[in-house]
Amino acid sequence: MLRINDTIAIEDWELTEQFVRSSGPGGQNVNKVSSAVELRFEAERSPNLPDPVKRRLRRLAGRRWTNEGTLIIQCDETRHQARNREIARERLAELIAKAAEKPKRRIPTRPTLGSKKRRLKAKKVQGEKKALRGRVEKDL
Repeated sequence: MLRINDTIAIEDWELTEQFVRSSGPGGQNVNKVSSAVELRFEAERSPNLPDPVKRRLRRLAGRRWTNEGTLIIQCDETRHQARNREIARERLAELIAKAAEKPKRRIPTRPTLGSKKRRLKAKKVQGEKKALRGRVEKDL
């Protein structure tokens, strides 16, 4: 069981791990040992995730989200299969925890009267400066 927070916990049956050959460090050993991990989480069908969390998770996952609603996390950072597995699970937990945070609603504000006056004054000064750049008329 992967515990995210007090309300969300992912069961082991929801996670599928597949070990593949890594392209990372390991020398000739990389050609023999499957140390990279591909962690699949059936997020769309998960009974432990509320719908708003699923929607935010889908947006955060980006290209890692498949058409079937599966979240795929790949890790081949280290030479050790067990450590790559831990890193992948940590990444999944962080992503779900980030999706579980309800975004703060933005309250639109209006500019103050002073800021409006300063802006208009700056525009007037800039306009006068540019007006002086024109041709000079000779008075005879």
